[in-house]
Amino acid sequence: MERSASGGGSTRREATRQKLYEAAVTLIAEQGFSATTVDEIAERAGVAKGTVYYNFASKSVLFEELLRHGVGLLTASLRDAAERVALEGGSKVDALDAMIRAGLVFIDRYPAFTQLYVAELWRTNRAWQSTLMVVRQQAVAVVEDVLRAGVANGELSEEIDIPLTAAALVGMVLVAALDWQSFQPERTLDDVHAALSRLLQGRVSGTR
Repeated sequence: MERSASGGGSTRREATRQKLYEAAVTLIAEQGFSATTVDEIAERAGVAKGTVYYNFASKSVLFEELLRHGVGLLTASLRDAAERVALEGGSKVDALDAMIRAGLVFIDRYPAFTQLYVAELWRTNRAWQSTLMVVRQQAVAVVEDVLRAGVANGELSEEIDIPLTAAALVGMVLVAALDWQSFQPERTLDDVHAALSRLLQGRVSGTR
C-alpha cells in the first residue's frame, strides 16, 4: 500500500525523533543531562543540529518527551500483557505475573532509559517533574486496574492497599531488573522472572 506524501513525511519525522530519543538517552545515561549538549545529541543521531530544534524546542523538551515516550512504551507493554492473559481466560494473578515479565523484557531492551527514569523519579528540581509524575501514574494505574479487578472477583484480598501494592510491584520490577543487569548479568530473564513470580504468588516462606 502506497503512503501519501504527508504520510511519508510523518513516518520520516517519527523515525528522526526515534533516532534523537535513542541518542539522547544513551548520552545522558553516559554523562548526565547537564553535561550532554544538543550538538552531541545531533552528532550521535546522525542529523544536523537544526533538526533537533525542528523536532524539539530545547534539550529539556527533548528529555521531557523522551520520558513520555519511554514510559508510554512501558505502559503499553504492561497493558498488552494483561489483555493477552484476559483473552486466554487467565486469572488476575496470571495477569500480574505476565506484567512482571513484560516489565523485565522492556527493561532488558531499554536499560539506559530505565536507569534514567529511576534516577529522575527521585529528583525534585527538574522542569519535567510534573510530567514524570503523570506518566508514572499511567504505568502504575495499569497494575492498579488488575489489582482492583482481582479484589472485585474475590481472587485477591479486600485488605490490600491497591495504590501502594501497585507501586510496590512496579518498583520491585524496576529495581530488581537494574540489580540483575548491574550485579547479576549472568542470570537469564527467565531466572529473574521466576524469582519475582515466587514473590508475587507468596511462595517464599517455608510453610506449605
